[in-house]
Amino acid sequence: MALGAQSAVDQDGVSNLLRGARFELMPFDSFNDELESLPAGSSIAITTSPQLGIEQTVERAEEAAAQGYEVVPHIAARYVEDEAQLASIAERLSDAGVNDVFIPGGDREEPAGEFTSAYDLLEVLDELPYSFEDIGITGYPEGHDFIEDEELAMAMDQKAPHATYIVTQLCYDPETILEWVESTRERGVDLPIEIGIPGVMNYQKLLQISQKVGVGDSIRFLRKTTGVFEFVRQLIGSRGVYEPDDLINGLSPYVEDEYYNIRGVHIYTFNQTPDLESWRQTRLA
Repeated sequence: MALGAQSAVDQDGVSNLLRGARFELMPFDSFNDELESLPAGSSIAITTSPQLGIEQTVERAEEAAAQGYEVVPHIAARYVEDEAQLASIAERLSDAGVNDVFIPGGDREEPAGEFTSAYDLLEVLDELPYSFEDIGITGYPEGHDFIEDEELAMAMDQKAPHATYIVTQLCYDPETILEWVESTRERGVDLPIEIGIPGVMNYQKLLQISQKVGVGDSIRFLRKTTGVFEFVRQLIGSRGVYEPDDLINGLSPYVEDEYYNIRGVHIYTFNQTPDLESWRQTRLA
């Protein structure tokens, strides 16, 4: 395994990962407060919330783009009703200057309309008179609770021709991530990869967020990966505050390796950006 061969922390790699980080935010009432904790012009991914629906994501994307942020809205397929609504979303985002979108399937049990998967939506998006420079799709280093690994691989192979990069779901172990990247490359998928990592997680704040959204989006994200148990273990071991130092350190030697083609890190902030940004600036210093 490559991690054993390249175990030393690469400080240039750490800097490259953290300077070019993308911050994922949830489109809740605290959204603008979270933005204020991040540097002007930061790259911001905006989720689709099961509570608020896709319209809130589009509105937040328009607002953040108008403030000069580099915005990447999540257009979750199972939340879009039909081609007409997709065309309207694409038009609004294009008018707002958005040139990068992320297309997950979405966690909604029953789709809102005709799109049941990210692939369904990507096919229709390709035919619309609106184009985006970048389109992201999902990768699962630790698999998925409800989808077999073989099915996940087949879905990625289907979606890859429509995409320009991959974003991984949460994972807390750099070795697991690197092994998954290697298996992805072995299958012939060579898209750049953004590694999805947790931000600085304060346990009490996480509980407060969960209570506000009905034990909703924050826990929902954590449950997407079997690594939730590792997260809980690390959180308890850290006395209530998790910081992703081990992840950043473990990935750092591979940042410039063309085989791995790691585009950067995608930080799941769980709307705890002040703590995250304080940690990030400390690491950069």
